[in-house]
This record gives sequence, C-alpha cells and structure tokens, in this order.
Amino acid sequence: MGNDVVLSAGVRQNLLALQNTAKLMSTTQNRLATGKKVNSALDNPVNFFTSAGLQSRARDLSALLDAMSNGVKTLEAADNGITAITRTIESMQSTLLQARQDKSFKSTSYTVDATTIGTTSLKNLTVSGGALAAPVNVALNQLAAAATPATVTSTGAVDYTTNPDLSALNGQTVSVNGTVVYTFTNAVAGQAAALKAAIDGIGGGGVYTATLAATGINISRADGANFTVTTSNAAVATSIGIPNNTTTTNGVPAVTAAAFTVDQLVASINSNTSLTDKVRASNDAGKLRIENLSTTDLTVTGIGVDGEIDGTGGTGTIGGNQVRRNLATQFDQLRDQLDKLSDDASFNGINLLHGDKLKLVFNENSTSTIEIQSRDQNGNAFAINSTNLGISYLIASDLDSDANIDTFLGGLTTALATIRSQASNFGSNLSIVQNRQDFTKAMINTLQTGADTLVLADTNEEGANMLALQTRQQLSSTALSLASQADQAVLRLFG
Repeated sequence: MGNDVVLSAGVRQNLLALQNTAKLMSTTQNRLATGKKVNSALDNPVNFFTSAGLQSRARDLSALLDAMSNGVKTLEAADNGITAITRTIESMQSTLLQARQDKSFKSTSYTVDATTIGTTSLKNLTVSGGALAAPVNVALNQLAAAATPATVTSTGAVDYTTNPDLSALNGQTVSVNGTVVYTFTNAVAGQAAALKAAIDGIGGGGVYTATLAATGINISRADGANFTVTTSNAAVATSIGIPNNTTTTNGVPAVTAAAFTVDQLVASINSNTSLTDKVRASNDAGKLRIENLSTTDLTVTGIGVDGEIDGTGGTGTIGGNQVRRNLATQFDQLRDQLDKLSDDASFNGINLLHGDKLKLVFNENSTSTIEIQSRDQNGNAFAINSTNLGISYLIASDLDSDANIDTFLGGLTTALATIRSQASNFGSNLSIVQNRQDFTKAMINTLQTGADTLVLADTNEEGANMLALQTRQQLSSTALSLASQADQAVLRLFG
C-alpha cells in the first residue's frame, strides 16, 4: 500500500537524503563497534583477503613460537642438569684431593726378639694383604758361610786323558759309603766318564760331585758330611788314583744365624720394590714400626705369643686407612647422584642429557629448522652419565696410593672438559633459539600490524563522521518537515 502514497518531489528528495544518512550512520556505527572499516569481503575484497592471509601467517608463527618456548625450557632444563653435574664432579674432585692429602695410615711397633731369631735356621717376617698382590718375605737373620765340602783327592799318577777306558780293571768295583756305585767292564770305552757320572748321580744327584783330574779323580760332598770311598782291591785304588778305604776327616762345620738389627730390617723393608708405597718401616725407639699404606688390613706373620717378632707362625694385623675408605664410599655416592641428575633433567618428555633429539621448526613451511642433541667428538649421540664420562665406581683399595688418586683426578678433569664442551654447545643452541624466538615475535607483530592497517578503522575519523551524520540527519529531518509543511498549505484554503 506504500506505493499508493503520492509524495511530492521535495518530500521524496528529503526522504532519500534521510535514508542515505541513516545508512551511512549504520555503517559508521558498525565501524565504531567493531573497530574495523573492512568487516567482510563485501567491504573491500583486496584488503579483506590480504589481511586474512597476513593474520593466518601470524597465527602459524604464533604456534611455532609456543614450540620455541618449550624448546628454550628444554635447553634450560639441560643446562640446569649440566650445572648440577658439574658441581657434583667438582665435589668428587674435592673428595679425591682430600683422600690424597690424608696420611692417617695405621701402624704397629714390634719388639724384635733377636735371641729367638739368632738360631741355626733362616727366619722370615711375612707381610700379606693390604695393597700387596702376593705375600712378601723379609729375612730376619743371615746364615754364616756355607760348609766346606768334604773331599777325597787323587793321589796317584793316573792320566784319564791317555787311559779313558781303564779296561784292565775288568770286574773291579768302586763303592761310596759301602754302596757299589760302579763296576769296570773289560774293553768298554769311556769308563772314566761313566765312573764320574755314577758318582754324580748318587742319591738322585747333587749330593756328590766327581771331577776328572790329570792324576785321577777328585770326589766331594756338598753338605760337608764325611764319606768313605772303597775299591775292590788295591790295584783298583792305584789305577783310579784314590787310596783304598779313604775317609774324609773335615766333618760338618757348625752353622749359625745372625739376627738383623732393627735398622737393618727397616732398610730391608724400605728397599724392597715389592713393598714400595705399600708398606713402610721405621725405627720407633728401638722397635720395628711397620706402617700399612693401604685401606685394607695388613697381616704380619712371624709374631710370637708375646707380640714380639721372632719368626714363628704367629700373626698380627695392622688396620687400613679408614678415612680413605670412607672417602671412597662418599665418591661412589656422588657418582650415583650424577646419574640421577642426568635422569631428572628432562622437560616435556625430552631429556637432552640422555641423548634425546630436540627438533624445532622456525617458519610456517618447515624449511627452517634446528636439531639439538648432545654429541661426542665423532658426532654420535652421546648420553651424559658417569659411564660415558669415564667415571667408575671406586673400591677402597683404589685410594691406597697417591698415584692411583692422581689417575682418577685426571679422569675427572677430562670429564669436566667434556661437560663444559656440551654446555657450550647447548648454550650456542639456546642463543640461536632465543634469537629466532625474538625474530618470530617481531615478525608476528609486523604481520598483525600490516593486517590491521588494511582493515582497522580510524575511530577518530569515524567519530567525526558520526557527529556529522547526526547533524545531517537532524537537518534532513528539518528539511523533510519543511517540505511536508509546503504540501499542507492548501488546507488553509478550507479554513
């Protein structure tokens, strides 16, 4: 029915102006409400889709930024672990240095029983255990000169070089201490040498020694005991150059043993290469002081029931260094903590100290990435733990000698160098990631600013527009009212 209403040209013109103003006010109000001058593709297709593309890239980079943040935290967790491991290794170094400086080795002083030791037999003091691989004997006394062998010397004029067969003595015998040792055989060559061999072999050998001389044969006995050489008749004795029924008369000299003094025993122990840096001796006011340079008990054999050194089968014990033993236990506890620190240095399921790989993507199409992983000098994945760092468990005996301790200290120095190298690598990677993180934040800001520039409205301008439109709306309403009043003039004719 609205089409049946006839409006004057003035009213219609003012109505259209009022409608356009209302439309502009609606657009301005929308821009003020949304803050955008382009709210859909209908407003400005080019700006709308360009802005949407920039916003989309910004969102993609924002998602990557979250991954970078997690990567930074993973690297920080690894750095925390490395820092704690470094402090642990430094504590292990301090433990070993303390062990090296400790000299609280146990010792015992023994009185030397020279009377019991000075007998006719050799006596030893035996030390075993401690740092020794095998028992070591230390002589407590020294025997006098060896006995002079009893001898039977040739007195005849027989020349064995011209008559080596002695074939004329066929059937004749030679006896030593009543036992026949050789019987001559007619026409058998080399009987002189056979006689010598028979005498040398008495009792399995080593007891008697026969020597062929130009005038006959000389016979001796090693232990100096008397012995008798008898032939079957005088002719045999004359032929071999030994008087019949000859008995030695020198006998067996007495054998005595002289006990070593305390100073001699000290020198003997300290000069024994098998005891060097393992057992040390000194003169303690006339007593033999034996020091156990080990963490393990040392056994001393040759102690009498009264506690004196007498060379008998009694034993004594010298305890080990308890301080170094305890420090070895402390070292092993620190080693365990090192591995536990490595196990706990993970973030979001990734532990770089275990050799896990962390991959971070830096752009939206994945063409810029970084892979972070602890590696050895050959580029292979490397887990940071006590085994790979070459830090082994200690047993108490490992701290027996200062040389061993120095070796372990050298190993810890190498381990620290490895740790610091890995820390440097992680630090470099962290710098890269943080730099890329800052770059990505700046890029996101640039993209968002560019996108907003294309679609955001100028609120000051839109506010001014709204004020102008309100004024225009009021003026349009007034103009419409005036046009309407012109149409009403005809009514006054009927008044």
